[in-house]
Amino acid sequence: MTNHEKIIVGIDEAGRGPVIGPLVICVYAISMKDIDKLTKLKVKDSKLLSKKRRDELYSQLIPIAADYKVKHLSAAEIDELRKNYTLNIIEQRMMLKLAKDLKTTPSEIYIDAADVNEKRFGGVFETEFSDAKIISKHKADMLFPVVSAASIIAKKERDDAIEKISNKIGEEIGSGYPADPITREFLRRYYAKNKKFPAYVRESWDTVNKIKKEFSEKKKLSEYF
Repeated sequence: MTNHEKIIVGIDEAGRGPVIGPLVICVYAISMKDIDKLTKLKVKDSKLLSKKRRDELYSQLIPIAADYKVKHLSAAEIDELRKNYTLNIIEQRMMLKLAKDLKTTPSEIYIDAADVNEKRFGGVFETEFSDAKIISKHKADMLFPVVSAASIIAKKERDDAIEKISNKIGEEIGSGYPADPITREFLRRYYAKNKKFPAYVRESWDTVNKIKKEFSEKKKLSEYF
């Protein structure tokens, strides 16, 4: 890779909302001369792809990257960080750290903005990468192939992490999202049996607090009836 080669970077995450498992952030860098390869691979928002297709693309995206960084933030790390920071700030700062850890110098950075204010979310990147073009957009994974690539890698690794948890405990835990009835039932069943949640559950989530409250109220009622 020459010193004058333009490097395009895409940044996205998977697992922001789930109550189970890690938040996975990916920063994906590719040379401008290889950017057309992403179009030929027909990358798009990972949520619009089947698991099989994500797995296929994952193995094709890694070899053509100039560099890439992935961070798994565990449930415990998220809970600890949320004592002092919003989830938006946590994502923003971790994305920035990974971008700064790249062995290549970005010419352009495209970010899937988590903040309602796109410009505010991208502001720290403009400060740290003053010579680079910074584009911070909502739904960037649907607009820019390089962000789609980051989305696919993050989603693939997040799915693998959930599958690993499920296989280890020998139970179906669903997608890990609060709206998933399989996930909610698993959490209730686990708490009823153990009176606590496992390490891979985000205890700062409302879903967890509601389950704790539900069982606490049942316990109080049982004292009288």
